[in-house]
Amino acid sequence: MNLSWHCPTRALYGTAGLGDWIRGQGARTVALLADPNVAEGELASRLGQLLEGTGCEVRFLTAEGPGGLDELAALARDLDGADLLVAIGGGALLDRAKLAALLRDDPSAYTRLAMSHRSGLVMLPSDVVRRLPLVAVPTTLGTGAELSAAACLLEPADRRRLVVGEALQAELAVIDPAATSTLPYALVAEGVVEALFRVTGLYVGDHRELPTEDALAEALARRLVQLGNEVRDAGREPQGLAARGELRAEIAKVSGLTHLTWTSLGRNRYGAKGWYLANELSTALGTRKTTAVSALLPPLWRAITAGDTRLGSAPRLHRLWDLLRTAHGSAPDLPADPSDGIAALFDDWRVERELRADEEQLTRIATRTVRAWGGGLPMLGGLSAAEIRQLLAAATARAVPPEATDRPAAGPTAEPAAEAAAGPAAGPGALATAAG
Repeated sequence: MNLSWHCPTRALYGTAGLGDWIRGQGARTVALLADPNVAEGELASRLGQLLEGTGCEVRFLTAEGPGGLDELAALARDLDGADLLVAIGGGALLDRAKLAALLRDDPSAYTRLAMSHRSGLVMLPSDVVRRLPLVAVPTTLGTGAELSAAACLLEPADRRRLVVGEALQAELAVIDPAATSTLPYALVAEGVVEALFRVTGLYVGDHRELPTEDALAEALARRLVQLGNEVRDAGREPQGLAARGELRAEIAKVSGLTHLTWTSLGRNRYGAKGWYLANELSTALGTRKTTAVSALLPPLWRAITAGDTRLGSAPRLHRLWDLLRTAHGSAPDLPADPSDGIAALFDDWRVERELRADEEQLTRIATRTVRAWGGGLPMLGGLSAAEIRQLLAAATARAVPPEATDRPAAGPTAEPAAEAAAGPAAGPGALATAAG
């Protein structure tokens, strides 16, 4: 049980106070690491000028390669001599910055990350430290990587490990609407879905009634549904979301809040079963994480309401869905059933949730999921490969609705970033109901 609360990251909304903060750090040399997609853009140029205006020497770096351990070690060497690291990019780039800074400052971390073991989770002990201050400037929405104490590590065979530890928490997060001004509709809407998935996962996955923590999580979830509706409506306007900087900043703010532990004090850290399943599904199929989330959540919730208490609490899910359904309003009305309702909500927001996988792929993904997260491990230890395969099959068997052809283009693939109760035995036939 986690009964502590700690958030060392300071959030800055806009760049107005960034120069003063950097001067207060006493930094002389700043490494500015940018995603290749933004390295030559206006945002990186403007931040570079701001940094130079503080009197610092600025060293411009671009992330190269897929982001495996070898690339991280090379980047760590490039950070030698820097007093401060500013990272600009999506969740994967911010994860890379966290891990590279850690490798630079703590050589033992390389051995720990390179160690071969089957678990998909790497927990960093408290004596693993990072001394290089990190400023995270996210250019995507939903991952909340700028405020999380976690990072995804890419490994051979397209495997991803979740690395968790306080050493991965940035010192400063800069939420700048200009950083997300070019995001297409699909990625803004998916940012809301990812944050909603995160806050509802632990709420539903844990059976305990914690009045204060429940109220905080419920408030965030309701607010995210309202923001999703605003994104939907803005996407229909002539200027679209490009002119709605305040909306994008609000999504980023609420997304970051879903990472703070005050929404989940006292909960089992492994309660969000859907995260592990969606992570493996998206990685294996080469799709965006949120597409996997949107495909998986309806059958996952159906299994919970059918009585599989290993996956979550049906009473808590029904209570939460009633709140979210009310927050959505009546344009259109959403079904009262949580599974049907969340599917209808995603369709209303025009979020892509179609996935296709053949029999061999499903078997392979299920086997890999058990190896990384199940088979006695606390994350999915109570689920067999056959049961996981049933959920994956249900997530990939959906027919395309007629309105799918009217959806906005999905945009470029974004690498998934990191995010974070084992219940009693399942009710009979729950997973079969979900798969059916």
